[in-house]
Amino acid sequence: MSRFVMVLNPNLYPNEMPIAFVNEMFVLIRDGVEFEVDKIAGASGGTVKAKGKIYLPNIRMVFVADKPTGNFIAFDMPLLYVHGEKFNKPIFHCNNISGLVEPVVPEGWSAALYSTHSFKIMFKEGGCGTFVLFFNLIKFVRQYNQQFSAAASAPPDPLRVAETTPVDEMKW
Repeated sequence: MSRFVMVLNPNLYPNEMPIAFVNEMFVLIRDGVEFEVDKIAGASGGTVKAKGKIYLPNIRMVFVADKPTGNFIAFDMPLLYVHGEKFNKPIFHCNNISGLVEPVVPEGWSAALYSTHSFKIMFKEGGCGTFVLFFNLIKFVRQYNQQFSAAASAPPDPLRVAETTPVDEMKW
């Protein structure tokens, strides 16, 4: 069974901070975030829009809502499964990051049961530094994953990246 079973509602401490994986380091925590994600079962129209915090450890992003919306409390996005990310600077709205995240399919389950989510993270409080950090981190995670995927034929394990990602060496 995969260590990530689903991206919806990951394990949280009572203070609503995500429970860290082995060797996972939290790089950034940002409050005042609006988050939107589609294809959430039980949500009105399948889309959830919520306000809360974004946690950016070295292997994933985790959004935690200030107030639960139906069955939606938090959303976990392993960085290796994020793609198509864009930095958007709309004229009349706040800067945001949008992109796609592939679901993490448990071993032995059919990938046909899952579909790609689209997401948007709007930073209502803060400048562009958050975006620079996000794009630098995702670039490094992808570079280090390439080393392991060349050596192994199995799909990459997002937790393996945590053991090798040099957050301290990232260039700002």
